[in-house]
Amino acid sequence: ARAAGIKEFIFVTSRGKSALEDYFDNAPELEKNLRQKGKTDVLEILRATDVESGGIAYIRQKKALGLGHAVACAHRLIANEPFAVLLPDDVVAADKPCLQQMVEAWEETRGNMVGVMQVDDDQISSYGVLDVKDDMNRLVSARGLVEKPSLADAPSRLAVIGRYILTPRVLRDLRNTQPGVGGEIQLTDAINQSAIEEDNVYGYRFEGKRYDCGSKAGFLEATVDFALKRPELGDQFARFIRLTAGRLGADELKSAGLKTATLKSTGS
Repeated sequence: ARAAGIKEFIFVTSRGKSALEDYFDNAPELEKNLRQKGKTDVLEILRATDVESGGIAYIRQKKALGLGHAVACAHRLIANEPFAVLLPDDVVAADKPCLQQMVEAWEETRGNMVGVMQVDDDQISSYGVLDVKDDMNRLVSARGLVEKPSLADAPSRLAVIGRYILTPRVLRDLRNTQPGVGGEIQLTDAINQSAIEEDNVYGYRFEGKRYDCGSKAGFLEATVDFALKRPELGDQFARFIRLTAGRLGADELKSAGLKTATLKSTGS
């Protein structure tokens, strides 16, 4: 978000999530400890993550009534200006952050923009899906979005991930949006209203790899891939994976009653 030029952050949370507030607050005891131990490199990383006073606000969503409802909870703080929505369980690894890519594309189109990616047929019913009007390579103009369609009803294979740039109009429409799919207030429905009345909805095919950290498998995939890319961790972690793969392979063969075999493993 910072790379995209955003300086004010609103967290929509719920009961039991107060650890988020503490996490982004100052940590004077930790800073003192790092100074005493001479860990200036870590101290500089910590300071670089600071957000100035007034730059973060926290809003409570008292009932889980859907993504649209969560976004609408922040309407008094967003007021009358474009805003971005980031779903933190969608992690995107990219040389240029996903939202920064979208902001640069948005400067040309304005309106509403959603991050999109191609998904397999068996995954389509888990996403909001773009109804494509005009495909312009990275940028796609849309007639609207279809929330979690069946494969037969899906207008494309372009699925929306958790990155949005939206207009104040969407925020106003959300306050009057009725529950939709799943009995929840869907952000998709308010975006569709703008698509119908203002023809200003776009999808953006971002560069990078997306991890669905809302699933256990996706969270593990992200952990492994990010660890392998860390200069101070990558070699050691890759060795661990190779050894573990080899050991598991040997155990599997042993349980199958095979005494000898050639095990092959890769480093990634």
